Amino acid sequence: MHADTLAPAHGRAEPERAGGRATVVVIGGGQSGLSAGHHLKRRGFTSALTNPDGDRTFVVLDAEPAAGGAWRHRWESLRMSTVNGIFDLPDFPQPPVDPDEPSRTAVPRYFAAFEQATDLPILRPVTVSVVRPVDARPDGELTVESSAGTWTTRAVINATGTWTNPVRPHYPGQETFTGLQLHTRDYVSADRFAGLGVAVVGGGISALQQLEEISRVATTYWYTRREPVFREGGFAPEVEGRQIIAKVTADVEAGRPTGSVVSYTELAWTPYALAAKERGALRRRPMFTAVEPDGVREADGSFTPVDVILWATGFKAALAHLDPLRLRNELGGITLRGTQVTGEPRVHLVGFGPSQSTVGSNRAGRQAVNALLRQWKAAPARG
Repeated sequence: MHADTLAPAHGRAEPERAGGRATVVVIGGGQSGLSAGHHLKRRGFTSALTNPDGDRTFVVLDAEPAAGGAWRHRWESLRMSTVNGIFDLPDFPQPPVDPDEPSRTAVPRYFAAFEQATDLPILRPVTVSVVRPVDARPDGELTVESSAGTWTTRAVINATGTWTNPVRPHYPGQETFTGLQLHTRDYVSADRFAGLGVAVVGGGISALQQLEEISRVATTYWYTRREPVFREGGFAPEVEGRQIIAKVTADVEAGRPTGSVVSYTELAWTPYALAAKERGALRRRPMFTAVEPDGVREADGSFTPVDVILWATGFKAALAHLDPLRLRNELGGITLRGTQVTGEPRVHLVGFGPSQSTVGSNRAGRQAVNALLRQWKAAPARG
């Protein structure tokens, strides 16, 4: 990508950049990245695009072509009434939302309005390939190699989420299947499956939502590795939300890999889950043992013909670009204190672990900025 193909977030009249220097580079422009950018600006950091020689500067590198993060890719029928709630961006209340509007249009519009109001220095579309240390000094600078050139920085706030790192399990014979295989991230609507036999694999929220939709027009078979657990009664966000965050925090502070959302929350009897149950679509099957050209081999040895396998098997944090920093421990996890990676004070992870929720993302953005300022308080300012 050449410099003349890059543009700031809103096409403002400011110099285009193909690499450079910024005190902080924020990687990712979804809710976590926007929150981090907001708090950097609020604490006196200026744009590395318009003030490249400033004492404390920042830039946001976003892989998407426009505002909205992963919400731009949600399936067509996911409405605002169905999503699990979008917490307000900092100091920017959401306008009234039509519950029947697709989330893939409503949320990006809200994010775009926030960007316009805050005037953050965002470059997009920019893909970050790798982050490396400049030298062996623990307080040395980092380089961020991207399609917008190489950026030199004192710190990275990583907000890349999970959407670009889908989990795709492998089963014997999977490559021989003659039907259609796709992942949650490839799903658009149930229309393409009308009249077909569809194996839906996964026990999370997206799996249930897609199973319910597809079961309206197709014959569905639901497979999970473990028996799904549905919580009885309602969910008290103030109490149970704090308990769940405490569990995830304990895992990341111990360096343990975090599990899926439902491994902490269990499944709720939402309207779509109840609708699927009423249609008989929630008859769970143990995972099949193999995939064959025309279907799947069941755990009991029988065969079920299917036309489609939908791997609604979730996502993992998209952090491959940070591999040269050796952040992972022997368990495969990353140990955090707050948002800071233990042993690597130059890197903060937001929208990761306990801050994966939208309210957690906002708090993590503020927490990361405050932690960096405390860390640098006694150090001389430098770009």
